[in-house]
Amino acid sequence: MSKALASELQARLEAEADPERATNEAWYLKSPPEITHIGVKVPVIRKTTRALIREQSEFDHDRMVKLVNELWASSVYECRKAAIEVLNASANLLVADDVKLVEKLIDDSFTWAYVDDLAVRTMGALIEQFPELTDVLDRWAEHPNFWLRRSALLAVMGPIRTDGSGFERFGRYADGMLHEKEFFIRKAIGWMLREASKKNPDIVYEWLAPRAHLCSMLTVREGTKYLDSSRREAIIAAAKTKTPIDKLPVT
Repeated sequence: MSKALASELQARLEAEADPERATNEAWYLKSPPEITHIGVKVPVIRKTTRALIREQSEFDHDRMVKLVNELWASSVYECRKAAIEVLNASANLLVADDVKLVEKLIDDSFTWAYVDDLAVRTMGALIEQFPELTDVLDRWAEHPNFWLRRSALLAVMGPIRTDGSGFERFGRYADGMLHEKEFFIRKAIGWMLREASKKNPDIVYEWLAPRAHLCSMLTVREGTKYLDSSRREAIIAAAKTKTPIDKLPVT
């Protein structure tokens, strides 16, 4: 049944294919040669996947996992993206042990376009339902695969956006990654700071101020977008000169 469903979903996606978009997307995402793009927009993938799931009279946890694995085994970029959407559309079916599947998918990913969805939406939903899974994030934060380290940072996006309750954990992970040269780690730290500052600019400034000279310019430019100009300029100056804020010359 799962093979038939995966084939049906692929056929529906191929009906929405745009060859020009496929070429551009493959270049933009730097996809490896074994991955084929057919050029379907994310909202269309989401809508098509959810429609197929709704049509099933019986769609339980086992069927969900089998369909995810079938879609992920495909070499078609959009089928793999649909696998992630199956998980997100079936959040009510997730169990704590599904964290192993999520980790496998992230570890097997080659692009932020898969990883960010899995981290923010899928892992975020799992943590909301099963708070004990935050222990898994502790392990991810030190994982050799930088996509899993990035996922540890992003998985607390939900609570950071709502009430800021995930900031302490994020800050702890980010402290351990400030030295990293990897673009996607630096970008993730900045992105999380930016999101946190929309509701809690003070906590972001208080975290950044003693660390600004240790941060990359990518991190601080992203992370200070919503701080007031004086605070933003102080953080950027410290990052540019690699000088602690309290050692900067008074202007």
